[in-house]
Amino acid sequence: MLLVVNAGSSSIKLAVFDAGLAQVLAASVTEIGGAGRLVVAGVAQDCAAADHRAALGLALEGLGVAVADLTAAAHRVVHGGAALVRPARVTAAVIAGIEACVPLAPLHNPANLTAIRALQDLASDLPQFVSFDTAFHATNPEVAVTYALPFAERDRGLRRYGFHGISYAGIVRKLQESSQNPLPERLLAFHLGNGASLCAIRDGASVATTMGYSPLDGITMGTRSGGVDGNAVLRLAELHGINGAGRILNRESGLLGLGGHSDMRALHAAGTPEAVFALEHFCYWAVRHAGSMIAAMGGVDAIAFTGGIGENDAQVRAKIVEGLLWAGQVPVHIVPAEEERTIAAEAMALMAGGA
Repeated sequence: MLLVVNAGSSSIKLAVFDAGLAQVLAASVTEIGGAGRLVVAGVAQDCAAADHRAALGLALEGLGVAVADLTAAAHRVVHGGAALVRPARVTAAVIAGIEACVPLAPLHNPANLTAIRALQDLASDLPQFVSFDTAFHATNPEVAVTYALPFAERDRGLRRYGFHGISYAGIVRKLQESSQNPLPERLLAFHLGNGASLCAIRDGASVATTMGYSPLDGITMGTRSGGVDGNAVLRLAELHGINGAGRILNRESGLLGLGGHSDMRALHAAGTPEAVFALEHFCYWAVRHAGSMIAAMGGVDAIAFTGGIGENDAQVRAKIVEGLLWAGQVPVHIVPAEEERTIAAEAMALMAGGA
C-alpha cells in the first residue's frame, strides 16, 4: 500500500492506494492546533491535535494502518522553487531544497517537512517521495516567469512560479489515458476552487499560468484578491502595516470582500447585488485571463475545468465558456480533481524506474 500525505497549513489529508492506483482508504484532520476534526470514511469526530505530527498519528490510527504495512509514502510539497522541478525520492539533499523554499511558502513547506520527518521517525527505512505544486510550470519560458526587476532582486528568487501544478498534471494524465477525450495540442485549463488559477498547456506542458511568485496573483478567488497593482499593495501596507496588508489581500478579499461570502454556493443563494457582482467579477477576470493564456499557446483546441467550482458550478462554467466564444467553439471537459492519485502515480513511476 502507498500512503499519500497532503499537509496544508492547518490540516492534513491522507489517502491509501493499492498497486492498481485505486484509493482504498482516506482520512483527514482539520483545524490543527485548535478544535480539530478527524474524518475517516466520511465519519467526523472531534479531536485535539497540537501539531502536524500529532495529526498524522491520529489520522493513521483512524485509518487502522500500521506504517509497517506501507510500501512507500508520497507527499504534496507546495513549493519546490527553481531547483526542484520534478517528482523525487526524499533524500537529505531534497529535504535541504524544501527547507530552502520555506521563505517562499512559510505556511505550507514547514508542514510538508513535518510530515516527512514524522514518517522518517516512525519508519526510517520507508521510501518517501515528493511531488511539487510548482514543478509542472517549470516548462514556462524564461520570458514568462521573469519579473522586470533589477537583477539583484530577481537573484533573491523574485519570479513567477505558478501553483496548482499537481492538479494540472492530473488533468494531462487523465486526458492522455482517455480514448474518448485525447489530450489536445492546446488546452486551456481552469482550476477553480477557493484558490483559483488558469494554465495554458501545449503538448502536455505548461507554457503560462496566472499565479505568480505566490498563489495571490491572477483571477479573483475565495478570499484572495487576485492581481492588484503593486502601488495599491504598498498603499495597503502603509495604511495597515505589512501583516495587515497581507491579511487583507489573502484572507479578506476576493469573493468574500466583494460579495460577503467566500463560498460560491453561498453567493448564488444570497442573490444580493453584491453577491451578483462578485459572481460577475469572478467570471469576467477568468475570461480576461483566459485570453492571455490562449495568446501564450497561439490558440485553443479544448477547455478543461477542475476543482470544486470548476466541476460543480454549471452556471459559472457556462458564463466563462460564453465569454470565450470569440476563440471558436471547442470541446469542454470536466475533469475531477485527483491530486492525491496523481501524487501516487508519480511515486509509483519513480519506484518502477520511470521518468
